[in-house]
Amino acid sequence: MTSTPTVLFVCLGNICRSPLAEGAFRDLAQQNGFKVKTDSAGTGDWHIGRAPDKRAQAAARNHGLDISDLRARQVSKQDFHLFDYIIAMDGKNLANLKRMQPKDGKAKLNLLLDYVAGKEGKSVADPYHGGADDFEKTWQDVSTGAKALLDYIENRNKA
Repeated sequence: MTSTPTVLFVCLGNICRSPLAEGAFRDLAQQNGFKVKTDSAGTGDWHIGRAPDKRAQAAARNHGLDISDLRARQVSKQDFHLFDYIIAMDGKNLANLKRMQPKDGKAKLNLLLDYVAGKEGKSVADPYHGGADDFEKTWQDVSTGAKALLDYIENRNKA
């Protein structure tokens, strides 16, 4: 593992769940004085170069975060060598990542909610076809997952 942990958050299009997760995790790490490198990406290529969905930006803003600077990109083979953790938002994207992962890739692949006691194997709610309430539910999932993931990484780095 690198001295500065690296974490990539992944969903399908990289405009809703993964940028929210990246923003939540990055903010928590900063609040805790924990140095970490983050990014987010999608397994699909539909939104490359676009800012997060306006509804995702609004949900983040409601919690004091600005994620408008993030831009969608697609997961690359190189990511499996660059990141210590690649964190999927749901099982379908996790399965796609496992298929993409090179044999010599170093990244640990998990679902975000695998780090939350009692939510292992669960998906982060996908708000794309919903409204503000759906994005708030997603925010709750990613912020809970981000806290648990940060605790896990901090504890591993102390060992």
